[in-house]
Amino acid sequence: MTTVRERYVRCLSPAGFHRMAYAEWGDPQNPRVLVCVHGLTRCGRDFDFLAQALAADYRVVCPDVVGRGKSDWLRDKMHYAIPQYAQDMTTLLARLDAESVDWLGTSMGGMIGMALAAQNETPIRRLILNDVGPLIAAAALARIGEYLASPPDFASPQEAEAYVRMVAAPFGRLSDEQWRQLTANVVKTTPNGRLALRYDPGIAQPFFALLQANGAGRDIDLWPLYDAIRCPTLVIRGARSDLLSRETVAAMRERGPRAQSAEIPDVGHAPMFLDAMQVGVVRDFLRGGD
Repeated sequence: MTTVRERYVRCLSPAGFHRMAYAEWGDPQNPRVLVCVHGLTRCGRDFDFLAQALAADYRVVCPDVVGRGKSDWLRDKMHYAIPQYAQDMTTLLARLDAESVDWLGTSMGGMIGMALAAQNETPIRRLILNDVGPLIAAAALARIGEYLASPPDFASPQEAEAYVRMVAAPFGRLSDEQWRQLTANVVKTTPNGRLALRYDPGIAQPFFALLQANGAGRDIDLWPLYDAIRCPTLVIRGARSDLLSRETVAAMRERGPRAQSAEIPDVGHAPMFLDAMQVGVVRDFLRGGD
């Protein structure tokens, strides 16, 4: 089994410095770098299976976006937003000394990837958007908002796993061991001995502010950002996704970078790359750039 290296890098927000944790797999001297960025309340260790599968060919780097996982929490909660995340990732790329990277982003991680890939002189060589696109469905945002602001705590690992299985049911049919690992990735023991989810509830503040500014019940439109992307792009959709529609995927194939697309059966939001078939979709696209 490939060994994982866990490190931190210091990043800067208007309220001061914070540490961003990241896990790294493969040869640290390999110039072929794949950055994998997780969804809204998850963490970089979700990509362990994918990273081990690709570590022979890539240096795979999986950060915990600030406010999640083992990264620090921000003092000013309103900075939990794409501009801050993109700035943090730029700091990470400087630490990695990577001139260019391939990028796989799940949901929020894909939005960060779009923001970076849309810029002039972007370091992103190939972009994979996992169950996210330039039109974010209002119904999915409402579902996420139901559990975001008030995460529960738990008396036991079994309670925590039952909760994760409930809110993450769209991940699809996973084994008991996979559910245990996905739960372990995102819980921590609190000083009172209970278990809590490993994210800052403050991430809900800018989330709800964005929804309010966008207008109640309206999709979020990021088409101008997507249309500015020029690198080869793959969009992966869970066949049962409520966040990314087939109609949006069809439009993504026709405009901007004219993305390739793949659909994962029996999965909603979002595929987690915990089986060989899903990993193969990623590997095949990345090899297309060789």
